[in-house]
Amino acid sequence: MSQDPNQKPPKIEFPCEDYMVKVVRDANEDAHQFVLEVMRRHAPGLDEERVTLRDSSSGKFTSMTFFILATGEDQLKALFEELKVHPAVHMVL
Repeated sequence: MSQDPNQKPPKIEFPCEDYMVKVVRDANEDAHQFVLEVMRRHAPGLDEERVTLRDSSSGKFTSMTFFILATGEDQLKALFEELKVHPAVHMVL
């Protein structure tokens, strides 16, 4: 069964608790600190105890998974845009 190409993804209802953000970045301390600073700024109350880190098999990259309180599309857009401009950040999901 194929999906209708005009069908839009379901809208997120805000506020959305436990909204997952995954960031794939270079495996170095500068990139780590940059991502944490951006997340703290855009997601006040970030529970850093829940942040998970996973290194790539080559050790070149690290993925960071966060669970935040998403308050709206403007917050998410600003967060994703700020993360993606850094050269050490390769992917934001």
